[in-house]
Formats: sequence, C-alpha cells, structure tokens
Amino acid sequence: MNDYKLLFVELKKKVQQAQLKTVIAANAHMLFLYWETGNFIIKHQEEQGWGAKIISLLAADLKKEFPSIKGFSARNLLYMKQFSETYPIQLLQKFVQLEAELGTSDALTQHILEKLNLADNQLVEITQQPVAQLEETIFLQSIVSKLTWSHHVILMDKIADPGKRFWYMLNTIEHGNSRNVLAMQIESGLYERQVVAKKVTNFSKTMPEPQTDFANYILKDPYIFDFVQAKGKADERNIEQQLTDHITKFLLELGKGFAFIGKQVRVEIGGQDFYIDLLLYHTRLHAYVVVELKARDFEAGDTGQLNFYINVINDQLKGPGDNDTIGILLCKGKNEVLAEYALKGMQHPIGVAEYQLAKAIPEELKSQLPDIADLEQELVEDKQ
Repeated sequence: MNDYKLLFVELKKKVQQAQLKTVIAANAHMLFLYWETGNFIIKHQEEQGWGAKIISLLAADLKKEFPSIKGFSARNLLYMKQFSETYPIQLLQKFVQLEAELGTSDALTQHILEKLNLADNQLVEITQQPVAQLEETIFLQSIVSKLTWSHHVILMDKIADPGKRFWYMLNTIEHGNSRNVLAMQIESGLYERQVVAKKVTNFSKTMPEPQTDFANYILKDPYIFDFVQAKGKADERNIEQQLTDHITKFLLELGKGFAFIGKQVRVEIGGQDFYIDLLLYHTRLHAYVVVELKARDFEAGDTGQLNFYINVINDQLKGPGDNDTIGILLCKGKNEVLAEYALKGMQHPIGVAEYQLAKAIPEELKSQLPDIADLEQELVEDKQ
C-alpha cells in the first residue's frame, strides 16, 4: 500500500507539471496570436490606407463570429497593434540573444545589464523578410512569450525604453511577480533604485568577484518601505516593529533570497548584552545579513558598530558552508563622501543605503478626510 501511495504522489506531480506546461504553452501561443493580429492591422492600414475606424469594425465582427472568446475588444486590438510595434521581430531576436548570454539569473549583474542599451542601431539585422514560421519560432523563444497579457499591458503603458522593459520582464519571471507587484515596482522606480543607482559599499574590496557583482546588484538605494507609517519622531524600534509586522512586504522589498531570522537579536560579548536590529540570511549568497536601522542621517561611527556585529555573527553563527556575513546600514539620509570614507579599511562587506517611509496623515486632518464608507456610497450613487 505504501508503494501505491508513492506511485500516486509521483503521478499527481507529473499531471500537475503537465497542466502547468499546457497553461504556459497556451499563454505563449495566445500572445503570438495577439502579436500577429497587431502586425496584420498595421500592414493593412499602411497598404490600404485604413484609418482608426477599422479597429472598431474588426472588434464588432470578431465578437459576432466568436461570441464566446474574449480579448478582441477595440481597446485590446489597439493594444495588440501597440504590442507589435513595441516588439518588432529584430528586437525579439535581440532578446533571445541576450537571454542566452545572461544564462542564469545570478549573471544578471551591473556588468551584463550594460548590454540592455537597445538602441535601434544595435538591433539584430535580419537580411531577408522572415517567413511566418520563423517569426513564430523567434517569438516563442523570446522572453516576451513568457509573461501574461496583463503584464504586457502594464509594461507598454508605463515603460518606453526596451532595455528597461526587458529587465522588468526578467525580474518578473525570476520572482514570479503578479501584475500588481509589477505595477508597484515600476511606480516605486525599482529599476532606477536597483540598477541605475550608485551603490555605496566596500563589496569589491571584501568579497570575491562572483559574489561582489551579485551582492551589489541586489542592494537597492533607496529602499521603499511605504507600508511603514512614520509616526512623529519614529525611532528604530518603532520602524523595526512595523517592518516585522509586515514581514512579507518587507522581504518583497528586500528581494528574492532573503530569509528572516529575527529582530533585536541578543548577543553576549564580554559579559555585556548587545542587540542586533534585524538578522537575515541570504540563501543564494549563503551568508548572514545584519541590518542596522537608523532613524536619522548617516554618521561616521555607524559603520564601526555594524562591523562589530558582523564580527560577532561570524564568530557565533557562521557555519563551515557560510560566506562572510554582510552588513546593510539603512538610514534616513546619507552624505556619500562621508559614507565612503567611513567604509575605508573595513574588513567585512558593508553597504549603506537610504530608506523612505510612508508619510503619516496628521491627526488634525484625519477628521476632515471622508470615510471609506462615504466614498463607496458616493460611487454607488453616481452609478444610479
């Protein structure tokens, strides 16, 4: 009977995997249909001189012909046209090449991200007009086929640069982000904070090269903790409490690979008790991460305190398979020159970054704001 249970579990797993592959394949082919439809509209508008009215006519006729199939509204057909204009076949081929060069997600470093400057003159030259079969092969191989349509609508609405869009697609697939998370990341400028921002660290002097690139890449500046309310003179303890109260959102902002160990972690040194603000572990860097929060601007002595805690964790918790503990100092603001001087000579990897909190609504204004129930009632009345 035990053998049967094992057989059933294994078969169930295979069925689920097959179902997932079917869904993914169906999504990819639907996207290709949308891309082809967009190209079809563009071609006939150019050749026949058709205006915008053809979109509405197509939408009405498709609805009559296929009443059970959704997705061919006039609005969606316009998006399909934009989809095809956004991803010409040469750009899709470039995406395929870039993905092959990147290999694994760990290679997605600042050095390789420089290749994402996808100006028109850098696109792959295809000497002859590709046949439909070649177009389909290139499309289905590209990263564009791996996201959902709702993800693509957000990307088309919010991002014009193809390189930045490519990065958000990679990041979405790697982390399994929903469309809402993608929209939130774009609104918070994740690309600018994680890729473009100049990082203040000593990683290049304290870590081996493969780790240096990845550690520098995952660091953000600033971090956006918009789920934490800044309550008047918010101190570190108050911020820590709110971060751990919303641990899922906190870890989402930190990025994939961070595991929460504890807050105010007590360590005893020389008969004295010390408390580490936040202790995490990064599963891909194989290292403990000590996070120190400062509800003020950076001060030169902060790196010394953080370096002390790193020494303690290396001595008391670091195991044979762990790399050197990493320190992240989060402060309300920083003078970059001061921070860089403070990091000089430090023997352990430390990064200094700013954070931003949500602004609390002043108490005197709260009574003047409408209640959510009032807003909902107004919306109901407007519809009547």
